[in-house]
Amino acid sequence: RLVLLVAVDQMRYDYLPRFADAFTGGFRRLTRDGAVFTNAHLDHYPSVTAVGHAAMLTGARPAISGIVGNDWYDRGLKKNVTSVEDPGTTLLGVAEAGMGCSPHRLRVSTIGDELKMAHPGSRVIGLSHKDRSAILMAGRMADLALWWDTKTGAFVSSTWYAPELPRWAADFNAGKPADAWLGREWRALGEGGGVLGRMPETPGPAYYGSLYNSAFGNELLVALAEKALEGERLGQRGETDV
Repeated sequence: RLVLLVAVDQMRYDYLPRFADAFTGGFRRLTRDGAVFTNAHLDHYPSVTAVGHAAMLTGARPAISGIVGNDWYDRGLKKNVTSVEDPGTTLLGVAEAGMGCSPHRLRVSTIGDELKMAHPGSRVIGLSHKDRSAILMAGRMADLALWWDTKTGAFVSSTWYAPELPRWAADFNAGKPADAWLGREWRALGEGGGVLGRMPETPGPAYYGSLYNSAFGNELLVALAEKALEGERLGQRGETDV
């Protein structure tokens, strides 16, 4: 009913056995009941995030997908571009809407795209702190992609997907869930774990940027994913969703 891809940036395989004693839910279930590949290799270069995210659900190398890096020099436009910036779109979810992002540079279809072509009732949602992560894994036909805006502390999207954010996403932003960790310390696991970071005391770009780079940011993203499951009824409508 629901295909769920979780990508953890820079998480090496050896973290699974190394921290196995600390896993109580998801990773423990996956390693116990799933297929675990202990000697897998990337089949593309460079191994930067945009290229990897484009490859995960397309199977295409950079020369085929069109995503050759996080950013590159566009000879036609005669300037540097990012993998997802799109001057033909505007941001959603912020008061001052600037240039948006989209998968318009992705030349191939994702699993989600193929699924929607075969079953138009299926829904495909991409969620991440990074725009390129949310956008490139979801694909060109995705119903929605949301990513974190460190300036405003909101999850944003673009007019590529819809003229406005869905109500559940707008309500999530309005509740200011990101402010829950103001002034909190980020500590290492285990008894007597040292302080790895301390969150700023007041909301603003400095705090929202710190949240992006902390463990608390993962908790925020999980909360958003739960709202998406509920708001879009993913996997609950007799269709397969991604």
